[in-house]
Amino acid sequence: MLNDDIKKYIHQSVLCWLATCDADNFPNVSPKEMFTFSEDNTLLIAHLASLNSIENIKNNPKVSVSFIDIFVQKGYKLKGVASIIDKNDLAFTPKVQPLIDLFTDKFPIKAVIEIIVTKAEPIQAPSYFLYSETTEESQIAGAMKTYGVVGV
Repeated sequence: MLNDDIKKYIHQSVLCWLATCDADNFPNVSPKEMFTFSEDNTLLIAHLASLNSIENIKNNPKVSVSFIDIFVQKGYKLKGVASIIDKNDLAFTPKVQPLIDLFTDKFPIKAVIEIIVTKAEPIQAPSYFLYSETTEESQIAGAMKTYGVVGV
């Protein structure tokens, strides 16, 4: 399910957005900065301060996660079923370790949100299909100008 292209964009993305629904079926979207993949069908997200997301997942484990490389303006939307692995769970240490390895252990990771991915769809900026001359290089140049990035 998580092919090499999806894994590439997971590594290139600074944030992902986790979408859940509350008990009244109202959506909640929350940015997450510590996330990675495990195996070929599992996304791992650190629970740092995500009380709404955690409660929503307990009531309805169906979630969606989106991420993009802001410079290339491409990424993916993943759908799947989430579970919460807290510190008391025997699976916590092996699940949290890839997040610590990529980021740091200085953040208080309260639990790991594990998502078994069931569907993946690419995301790309509309300019890719509206203007045939659009390239990744032109998107990068435009984004760097827009965001004021210099000397990367």
